[in-house]
Amino acid sequence: MTRDVKPRAPVLGAPDGGAAFIEIAEGESYNGAVSTPRISGSFLLLLVTAPLLVGAACERKQTTDTGAIQAADRAPSGPVDTTPLTGVDASKLDEGKKKLFYTLVGSLGSPCGQAQSLRKSVTEETSCKRAPFAAKYVLALVEDEVNEATIRETYTAKYEAKTPPPKLDIGKAPRLGNDDAPVRLVEFYDYGCGGCKAFKPILDKILEEYRDKAAAYFLMYPLGKWPDSRSAAQASLAAAQQGKFREMHAMLFERAPAHNRDAVMGYAKELGLDVEKFKAAYEAAGPQVDLDHAQGEKSGIESTPTLFINDHKFSGPSWRYVGLWIDEEVAVNR
Repeated sequence: MTRDVKPRAPVLGAPDGGAAFIEIAEGESYNGAVSTPRISGSFLLLLVTAPLLVGAACERKQTTDTGAIQAADRAPSGPVDTTPLTGVDASKLDEGKKKLFYTLVGSLGSPCGQAQSLRKSVTEETSCKRAPFAAKYVLALVEDEVNEATIRETYTAKYEAKTPPPKLDIGKAPRLGNDDAPVRLVEFYDYGCGGCKAFKPILDKILEEYRDKAAAYFLMYPLGKWPDSRSAAQASLAAAQQGKFREMHAMLFERAPAHNRDAVMGYAKELGLDVEKFKAAYEAAGPQVDLDHAQGEKSGIESTPTLFINDHKFSGPSWRYVGLWIDEEVAVNR
């Protein structure tokens, strides 16, 4: 799901195994590489071009890549309808990309489950609030030079999934942001994972830019690759009970992989926590880590970080597409 995304600036290396990323010049928006006419709302200052699930992710085990859906399976055989779509500005595309865009919107299915094309959903089905966002999502992928087969696979994962999304239990999960935010971001992660460490400042920026729209919930998913990741997970849950999750969360990534029991007890002291209460909460947090991990297993998680947006697994080709997903969820859930 992360193939053939063309970076728009030199990618900085991440020797610790974390995500590579691009720092945008001060003042440039998070989605600066995506043309503003097709996107509304505020965006982040940090653009991520590293893959979401390949390279930047920490895998629990090797998975079999079945490959992208073959473009020919759904591409129309007749003439392509290139009539412009209201509210979706494809005028800046070159002729090749424009043809691909209109081929896709004419052959991809409705994002609202109707037996019709995306084009028909945009032009005729006003009750399908997702349709304009789906078309803009396809436009963004085309403009970023993602290949046709991968666009189809990405679109299918987001809009045409055959199984309902999991209902994640976040009742005991640490939260950053307002509990009444219309968009719930749920991250499964491992404190030993370099990709998770690299994603932290990105998520911080997302929450800053969407402070009135999105809140993040954190579910523990130690992969078993780092011996003290479970201890770190317990420490973050214990710190949350004293209102210091944010601080412990940052310290655990900063000090990784020093996460054994003695180390995290020292971190609790540094943060000014009641150490005795922290010790008790740390010891009691094991079952919650197990419950979080079981949720991840049930949801089919194979790598970290994995992000869910209103219970839908994020499948964009890079983290910068999170903004488009959030704007869509805000609009359709009004």
